[in-house]
Amino acid sequence: MASRLPIRETVGMAFSTLTTNRLRSFLTMLGIVIGNASVITLVGVGKGAQNLAEGQLSSLGANVLFVVPGRNDTRRQGIESPKTLVLEDAKAIEEQVPTVRRVAPQITLSEVVQSGSLTASATVTGVTPEFLTVRSFEVAQGRFFSASDLEGVRNVVVIGPDLKDKLIPTGSALGRQLRIRDQSFEVIGVLEPKGAAFGSNQDETAYVPLTTMVSRLSGRDPLYGVVLSFISVEAIDEASTGAASFQITNLLRQRHRILREDDFAVRSQKDAQQIVGRITGGLTLMLAAIGAISLLVGGIGIMNIMLVSVSERTEEIGLRKALGARSGDVLLQFLVESLVLAALGGVIGSAVGVGTVALVASLTPLPAAIEAGTVLGTVLLSGSIGLVFGVLPARRAAQLDPIVALRSL
Repeated sequence: MASRLPIRETVGMAFSTLTTNRLRSFLTMLGIVIGNASVITLVGVGKGAQNLAEGQLSSLGANVLFVVPGRNDTRRQGIESPKTLVLEDAKAIEEQVPTVRRVAPQITLSEVVQSGSLTASATVTGVTPEFLTVRSFEVAQGRFFSASDLEGVRNVVVIGPDLKDKLIPTGSALGRQLRIRDQSFEVIGVLEPKGAAFGSNQDETAYVPLTTMVSRLSGRDPLYGVVLSFISVEAIDEASTGAASFQITNLLRQRHRILREDDFAVRSQKDAQQIVGRITGGLTLMLAAIGAISLLVGGIGIMNIMLVSVSERTEEIGLRKALGARSGDVLLQFLVESLVLAALGGVIGSAVGVGTVALVASLTPLPAAIEAGTVLGTVLLSGSIGLVFGVLPARRAAQLDPIVALRSL
């Protein structure tokens, strides 16, 4: 009985065959290279987007809560005396919730802001002096609002850096005049860059005193009074956020006379991060699945080329079997060839993918986010695809009858 060829000799023969047809081997690997590069790139970009969003949410503060208004339908919500979120709610939270340190009510409008001949669509937000501390903003130039600005209902404005670049591209913004709804506002400060949050760019926002917002821009609701967009609440510390959320919920339920469902919601940074994590995680998984389709196509390409190779090497296989090679030796050789094509393509594709993610990170705000486990897993997956799609050609080669194969010589 013929002895089995050493594995080292089988691997050497496989490499020798592949290097003999370098161009064909490269073109066969190309599908795997593209597939691996696609998976690495799409997963890296998706993970980078997730990290960017979570980083922006982290900048809001670990002990910050957001009270947002909900639906206001008495028949659907079972609310005896419906009310939106109002300024009195913010005052009650500040005065009656012991686990709260600061409260920053907020009114937000979308307006056209003008400076000379330049205009820009921007978010105009009415806030109190506490907003700066609660939301962890920093002033780059000038100052933020004071209690006297609030009490005096002054027409002053603090702008984000992006809005400053659009409206006042040169020179200092301090002391310049901006027009909002035919009202003139003096710029008293410019904020440090903060990034996006809640779907809007905070660096393109104009901040005015809350009292000025109510008196000059938003007005009062005749039924509810000063209606707020939402309330930012700073708990005493991160450990107190759970208790603060519970106490705020109970307080507002009493104030709004809620019988069944709340007409508001209390959200924390962790809640927002979980939501963002689920969304971006799902998108990343979908992108990875799209990239995996390219790997599948590459595997089919390997199977096709290996089947052609079996047909071309019929005489070689017959001669090897006639000289004592076992079917297992032939099977192993073709499997090794498929594995080498897929694994080498996986390594090259992974390198291309990592380079693409690094390029995207250097050209966009997305941080590079490639984990070694992702790269290793993709290479192993491509190798597995090579094995799976190499089985059929290898079995066909191993099952060739040496007598029939030698007839063509």
